[in-house]
Amino acid sequence: MSTATAALFTCPLGDDAALIPRTAAIADAYQALLEANYERLAHWFPGAFDKPPTPEGTRADLERAGRAWLDGSQLPLAITVQAEDGWRLAGWVNLLIDGPARSAEVGYWLGAGFEGRGLVTRAVTAVLDHAFGQLGLHRVELQTTADNERSRSVARRLGFTQEGVLREAAAFPGERRDVVVHGLLAREWHKAASPG
Repeated sequence: MSTATAALFTCPLGDDAALIPRTAAIADAYQALLEANYERLAHWFPGAFDKPPTPEGTRADLERAGRAWLDGSQLPLAITVQAEDGWRLAGWVNLLIDGPARSAEVGYWLGAGFEGRGLVTRAVTAVLDHAFGQLGLHRVELQTTADNERSRSVARRLGFTQEGVLREAAAFPGERRDVVVHGLLAREWHKAASPG
């Protein structure tokens, strides 16, 4: 597994983890993480992993994410963890932003060896703090396939409300799955975060 390069921006997630920009600067480490988790990701992300990732495709995706960050339509972040030999990429968290509507959709994934450490909860919490704070968003949505109980648990833990089910909305090779839509409003996030 490749180590992550130093980033100009970091958002600490405790002493053992941080968020860094998901840009072309981390292309080699990100490609290695994708290759190691390709089959797992294909199970959860319809259409995104129809074929194995290539270094050229990964770099192009990261360059697009970097441009989207600059134009304000996306917050593409990588989750890194402290390891004996430096920082390692563990996964990503992403916020797709609809500025005029003051809304966004959050998504995330972790490599197989990093689950069960609270990394997704910490990463999404940091992104929601930013979304409902500095970005001034009104609503954030989280969608997951109905059979992804881990992600549905994250949504419940962070205070999202299940708003509906999109029947057979996710098209996977050979099957279709229901998608569960969760929503969280700024006032709900701020109320949960305020003491008392």
